[in-house]
Amino acid sequence: MPNANKIPAPEWLDWDLFQGPAPRTDFIDIASDYNWHWFWNWGTGETGNNATHELDIARWALQVQYPEAVQVNSGKFHFQDDPWVMYDTMDATFKFPGGKIIQWDGKSRSGHPTYGPGRGTIIYGSEGSVYVDRGGYKLYNREGKLIRERKGGDEAGTALGGGGGLTELHVINFLDAIRGKTTLTCPISIGGISNHMVHYANVSSKENDARLEIDPATGQFRNKKIMKQYWGREYEKGWEIQEP
Repeated sequence: MPNANKIPAPEWLDWDLFQGPAPRTDFIDIASDYNWHWFWNWGTGETGNNATHELDIARWALQVQYPEAVQVNSGKFHFQDDPWVMYDTMDATFKFPGGKIIQWDGKSRSGHPTYGPGRGTIIYGSEGSVYVDRGGYKLYNREGKLIRERKGGDEAGTALGGGGGLTELHVINFLDAIRGKTTLTCPISIGGISNHMVHYANVSSKENDARLEIDPATGQFRNKKIMKQYWGREYEKGWEIQEP
């Protein structure tokens, strides 16, 4: 990736709208398209990108809500002389009540597929394990023998923009819920908890990979200093949340 240069924003891009509530900065020539993910001002890194989906699946599989602790090992280990300001590698561990654990292995700059596919979720149980992604699942016994497999769907798991059968079903469900014909398959409150996990990991990274204690009842940080610093954001003037 080249070094970033400050240039005028292209005519096709509404740079003000693109930045949303973030404090305004100059446009840089690698910020648009996809690479905005790797700058704290706008993005949340790979954890807020692909990990969101896998963490959501893992929480569903383990039937857990908020964790009680999180700690990461993260860093920028590959192209250290480019303008990325975020980590490119993160191993995040979330500990939940009842002795349940979710671990995220994120490698933003390695194209090596783990367990074959580009990304997915592995659930380890007492009698075996399951690998699941948007294309199906594989069930293994304790000896590692494949005992059941299901393939199907055309969901674009790693393609930019996503798309496919599952996306269409979610969009239809969302629109039908608005019309009063059904209820949401996944309420926004459920997605909100999974997004909390993204921010827990990123805050741990910002705090030099510190272990952070979480109140599993509320989802808030137990450390008052961390709570005050990170439970909110700095808004561009005019973009602040308006109280009703």
